[in-house]
Amino acid sequence: MTRNLLGARLVDVGDGNLAGITGVDAAAEASPHEAGLTAGAVDSIWSSVEALYRTGAYPAVTFCLRRRGQIVLNRSIGYAHGGGPGESRGAHARLAEPDTPICLFSASKAITAMLVHKLAEEGGIDLDNRVSHYLPEFTGGGKDRTTIAQVLSHQGGFPMFDVDAADGPETLLDWDRCIELICAAPAEKGGKRLAYHAITGGFILAEVIRRVTGMAFTDYLDSRFRQPLGMRYFTFGLEKNQRARVATNYVAGQPVRFPISLLAKQALSAGFSEVVDVSNRDYFMNAVVPAGNLYATAEELSRFYQMMLDGGVYDGRQVLAPATIRRAVRPAVRLRYDHTLKIPMRYSEGLMLGVNPFGLYGPMTGQAYGHLGFMNILGWADPDRDIAASLMVTGKAILGGHLLALGQLLSTLSWQCRS
Repeated sequence: MTRNLLGARLVDVGDGNLAGITGVDAAAEASPHEAGLTAGAVDSIWSSVEALYRTGAYPAVTFCLRRRGQIVLNRSIGYAHGGGPGESRGAHARLAEPDTPICLFSASKAITAMLVHKLAEEGGIDLDNRVSHYLPEFTGGGKDRTTIAQVLSHQGGFPMFDVDAADGPETLLDWDRCIELICAAPAEKGGKRLAYHAITGGFILAEVIRRVTGMAFTDYLDSRFRQPLGMRYFTFGLEKNQRARVATNYVAGQPVRFPISLLAKQALSAGFSEVVDVSNRDYFMNAVVPAGNLYATAEELSRFYQMMLDGGVYDGRQVLAPATIRRAVRPAVRLRYDHTLKIPMRYSEGLMLGVNPFGLYGPMTGQAYGHLGFMNILGWADPDRDIAASLMVTGKAILGGHLLALGQLLSTLSWQCRS
């Protein structure tokens, strides 16, 4: 493990020569010209991804970029297992590959949200109707007037519940217990107070799908998105026969200290290191956590956003109606202070939106939409640049030099792909 003077947990990146630990899906990558880019532009973007890896915050990085519907980059750097901070790269070390499945954490929320929009498209629900219309027990603490649209836009009034008062973090893996606790939890200022629903909203939205359709949540995902899009992974939890390829998550970066440690625990309903540890365990992969444990490759996540960018069409099939996508990406919350994340955020009904002059997806990305995952996982589409991109990382670092490199990557991507 490499440590800087401030005690950061960093990956040993050696002499910086990444050729031996880089995977390239050459068969999938189109020529830059086909995507309306120069070779220099693509090289510049990839160099920024390499610079992000060289910060030492991420044992593995996978990245996929589509431009004008063409894959121009689908690559990996580093180790899926055995190359984290403090680990020597012995015989057990396993290189990451472009098709390595990685847990999306909160980037999963976008998929759950779009399933809710799909159910509305099919006539199963009205997004402006109260949650209690579909879940009669969802009335505790004054939540009876909360609408589905408010839950999607993080204005539902129940951003967290007291896991410690229940059975500890393992409660998050018990679907029925979570629904019970969330329904009984007291409401905040529903419809008025913006507060990111890190775990709670996903369970309620998925339970609405389950109640209305009579299907398991994962079966609804499978039939509406996973199969139509031809995905190999792209589901919540992971089958046992697929776990040999999954990437391991690691605590990295600067030590997480008070008050950030407290804020992280409030948002995640568990301690920072505990979340990382749990995410690598079999019982986490056995569970379905609608706000936090969808597994996918970088290309699969980029494929999903390309479908949205293409008006809901994939391979000639209408997966989502254009009107559904228009509502899903429409701003529901102007740039406002988020009382959970402690920063200004801009949301649609289910997605995190870009901001001008600089936001989550880089400079001048006010039309972009997607979602962030713990920590620095990103999936998004930007209609202004005609790109669908995904960045997957396995180091869970809040503070450190990686933030500057991430900002540089997003800036490079935005400028090189501008129309």
